[in-house]
Amino acid sequence: MLKQFIERPVLSTVISIILLLLGALSLFNLPIALFPDIAPPSVQVTAFYPGANAEVVARSVATPIEEAVNGVENMTYMTSNSSNDGTMTLSVFFKQGADADNAAVNVQNRVSKAMSQLPQEVVQAGISTQKVQNSMIMFMGLTSEDEKQYDELFLQNYLKINVIPQIQRIPGVAQAQVFGTRDYSMRIWLKPDRLELIIFLLRKC
Repeated sequence: MLKQFIERPVLSTVISIILLLLGALSLFNLPIALFPDIAPPSVQVTAFYPGANAEVVARSVATPIEEAVNGVENMTYMTSNSSNDGTMTLSVFFKQGADADNAAVNVQNRVSKAMSQLPQEVVQAGISTQKVQNSMIMFMGLTSEDEKQYDELFLQNYLKINVIPQIQRIPGVAQAQVFGTRDYSMRIWLKPDRLELIIFLLRKC
């Protein structure tokens, strides 16, 4: 077999050109996936109960939401976590290949049914439902050449105002967050005598 290709260089050249053309044609027809579906889709429900500890959150917030979400279409299992800062996080996992957008809508509808059983403080704080990935897709770092003019606090505030909203608008991005220090804050001292004067004037008006 190899002897025929060596003795007939024209035939070898023609076969090589045909294989090259077939490969070029198939290159544009084959599907390409940057991030193949190797992990099942998941939806995360987050609620906040101000002033409550983990036990109260688990009993009054997590339990009603879990009972309402349980059995949603294509669901496989779910896990919840309640912390002492009043935060409850419920992760709902679905079958491989399930549509993440439909899953998020179905979970949101189930959560809406449980609103009447939740404390009023939780409803006022709001409950977020969004599709998430099981792991981080990408990490990015922002640095400044002049640390005296643009410190870490300034960079984090710049990210939250200018960069994160733009990233969240990219199709396919479920969540973007900043890892860093605290946000900008203001410390205000009030003078009681001035406050009494303002309250007195407001009552007179």
